[in-house]
Amino acid sequence: MERPSYATRLKLDRMGIALSGLCAVHCVASIVLVGLLGLGGQWLLAPEIHEFGLGLAILVGAATIGVGVLRHGRMLPLAVGGFGLALMGVALIVPHGAPEAFLTIAGVVCVAIAHVMNLRAHSF
Repeated sequence: MERPSYATRLKLDRMGIALSGLCAVHCVASIVLVGLLGLGGQWLLAPEIHEFGLGLAILVGAATIGVGVLRHGRMLPLAVGGFGLALMGVALIVPHGAPEAFLTIAGVVCVAIAHVMNLRAHSF
């Protein structure tokens, strides 16, 4: 199996950071639109969106952070990313509302930080 090139890993790490940001925006928008305006609850709060997002985060994280650890040998990005994914996973089982949003946003921030750490580890 051919190893992903540096440019591909760089793009995937950047995609992971962007997806983390989109997830955080989704959480905040959901709170505002559903909580304050009563709009879009059936779509914005659908569990499938969160399950898909977590699955995508796991795939992108494994493809970039996991491979990065194998290349640069630094475990901290993997630990921070794994912690973030765990927070996102716990957010799937708590009721909708502030606890879910807090866990999800904290999780995506950790995952984004792990991607940044992974990018920096590759640059040394």
